[in-house]
Amino acid sequence: MSKDKKPSGAAGKVTGFFKWLGADLADIGTTFTKGDWKTKVSFLIMGFGPLMRKQFLRGAAFLLLEIAFIYYMAAFGIGYLKDITTLGTSGRGFNPDGTVSYGDNSFLILLFGVLSIILILLFLYVWRLNVYQNKIGEQMLREGKKLPSSKQDFMSLLDENFDKTLMALPMLGVFLFVMLPIIFMICVAFTNYDANHQAPAKLFTWVGFSNFANLFSFGSTGFGKTFVSVLIWTLVWAFFATFLNYFLGMAVAILINKKGIKFKKLWRTILVMTIAVPQFVSLLYVGKMFAADGLINGYLMKWGLISSAIPFWENATLARILVIIINLWVGIPYVMLICTGLLMNIPEDLYESAKIDGANPIQMFIKITLPYMLFVTGPFLLTQFTGNLNNFNVIFLLTTGKPQSMNLTGGAGYTDLLVTWLYKMTLDQTDYKMAAVIGIMVFIVTAVISLVVYNVLPSVKDEEGFQ
Repeated sequence: MSKDKKPSGAAGKVTGFFKWLGADLADIGTTFTKGDWKTKVSFLIMGFGPLMRKQFLRGAAFLLLEIAFIYYMAAFGIGYLKDITTLGTSGRGFNPDGTVSYGDNSFLILLFGVLSIILILLFLYVWRLNVYQNKIGEQMLREGKKLPSSKQDFMSLLDENFDKTLMALPMLGVFLFVMLPIIFMICVAFTNYDANHQAPAKLFTWVGFSNFANLFSFGSTGFGKTFVSVLIWTLVWAFFATFLNYFLGMAVAILINKKGIKFKKLWRTILVMTIAVPQFVSLLYVGKMFAADGLINGYLMKWGLISSAIPFWENATLARILVIIINLWVGIPYVMLICTGLLMNIPEDLYESAKIDGANPIQMFIKITLPYMLFVTGPFLLTQFTGNLNNFNVIFLLTTGKPQSMNLTGGAGYTDLLVTWLYKMTLDQTDYKMAAVIGIMVFIVTAVISLVVYNVLPSVKDEEGFQ
């Protein structure tokens, strides 16, 4: 192997990161040693250099951010960070005089501890930006250039940097309401946070990877058997819920678009009506129809077709088949609408040429319609599949995960998906630690499948392929 050959893959990325880090640290050192006294003071008091160079808006922004960070860390952050390794040592109790001693709160320690760590990382980034701005300011002055004024800095926020201004508030919302809860959930997976360890009444603490070991344990108290069962059913459900809807929806679209079919708008309107009705109402109603005392069993017994009620929701196999069938009623109209528009874009000349060559309708579908539809709707199929992996509504509104079984732990039922099982673990079982572990597994399963399938989609590998 050549000595000049660079490492590739993960090793190359790690090597590249450390090279970048080394170069960046060297640049910081050079900026300090070669910088003027204003730049050196800015290493400690952010924004000092720009303020002294009359860039008041830029300097004030850096200074205020540093003051806000120091205030937060002094008032809250340090207090929570010092307990992050233990998540608290003294719980709620009573003082000698009979008053309540609230002690530590593991929940708040973990939440604000994580927030403090993230803010420290963000502060380091802002501090590095402050150093860079001092370096650029010095270079511009050495070259005889004029530094941007405060007015120019402000106007740039409404012009060339307007994208940053526009995205500032949404990014803050994403951080507070998406990133922070996700990081918090991941941390909870490494604790013993459950019904017996609920703050502030009782403390919880770090337990390492024991929850993950419990998830994959097939012992009497482990979740391994339940996890495998629910995971397999989740994948089976997602497969049938995606591809049955897709091909039947395409078939309905082809049938309605076929020449000679009358009242096309009427048939489309009838199908779209199922979308217009809220799923919360329709699925609950359909679930009651198939109950032991529901409409379906009532009429079947009235007509003498059965002597006793069919256990649609009590039998695991029947329940699983039924939710897949009912989901067709919910999903086919969406696919039909998408396919209707796409089918109109297929050149009619292709079908005419195929007919001249003697192709029958099935051959034309396999050779022309299906390849085009799969090429165009590949990303949609992937989206539908990942959406069905987390399809909470259909399963929970129809069956709430039932029927239950003594063989499944953690409150899981035979029709539970990973996401509905996670919901039960959180609200019914109050086993937050295992719910967090399941949440991580849901993410891993969804991410792996999405990445693998996405990279093999024809529309992604060859965007110009179907022309």
